[in-house]
Amino acid sequence: MKLSVLDLVPVFGGAAHNKALEQARRLAQTAERLGYSRYWVAEHHDLAGLACTAPEVLLAHIGAVTTTIRLGSGALLLPHYSPMKVAESFRLLSTLYRDRIDLGIGRAPGGPAHASMALSGNFLEHVRRLPESLQDLLDLLNDQYELEGVPVRARPFPDAAPEVWLLGTNRKSAAYAAQFGLGYVFGQFMSDSDGAAVLESYRSAFQSAPWMSAPRTMIGINVVCAETVEEAERLAAEAASWFKPAGASEPASSSKEPSAGAKLLAGTPERLARLLKELQQSYQADELMIVTPITDYDKRIRSYELLAAELIPRHDE
Repeated sequence: MKLSVLDLVPVFGGAAHNKALEQARRLAQTAERLGYSRYWVAEHHDLAGLACTAPEVLLAHIGAVTTTIRLGSGALLLPHYSPMKVAESFRLLSTLYRDRIDLGIGRAPGGPAHASMALSGNFLEHVRRLPESLQDLLDLLNDQYELEGVPVRARPFPDAAPEVWLLGTNRKSAAYAAQFGLGYVFGQFMSDSDGAAVLESYRSAFQSAPWMSAPRTMIGINVVCAETVEEAERLAAEAASWFKPAGASEPASSSKEPSAGAKLLAGTPERLARLLKELQQSYQADELMIVTPITDYDKRIRSYELLAAELIPRHDE
């Protein structure tokens, strides 16, 4: 089972923002040491509890303090930006950190309405143009873009192009990913949709592309792991009252066995190993991307450690 990390870069307990960013670095380095496949950071704007507004900037720093783990955005909110600027930023990252960069694209505003207007103006119009923006972005990443008949190149030129994924919570985002031949990440941790049906719609509609010949899928899921069920449930209850991404309902957790569509799974490593394997098999997902909404930085790290010890094979043993 491939496990990855999605970090919203939360600000806990009145911490200064620089501490939250230091904890992002700590989590990325821990994830690399434990054998997680990817470390992705989210983009949010003018939300008091979240510290990352520019994934590409934070990833440049994380890349300098890691060596092997793949690094990516989860997600870079394309409607706010020029495809040219996004292509240049992620090609620069790919040039710095060869064959380690993922470009995860999202279409949400990532913050309140006035922050979106301040950032990019008419957000709804930009969302309407997302298919055109995606096509322009892919053309730029593959050196096929022209403007008024003049070729335009997104520089620099990396040895290995960034891997492009689309993140979403419903069939519409899945349809875009299938149409453009992109990998798809279903954000179950903040979705009320039937994840299995969404992923099946993506796989059935997938159109092969030079950059991805077959469909690839991930599931983003909230996971809280602790030594005892009672401790995991307590941490999950604290998370439900604080950790609520924009547009998401509160993740529910109980001592009863959760369904495959649960937003949050909590328990011991053994229990979670079983539940995550069932989730992966039920959805036929290639990878799981773990969000750990624990409101204590040390306990958040411990949760990832416990999960890795149970599910990630260690090649040095």
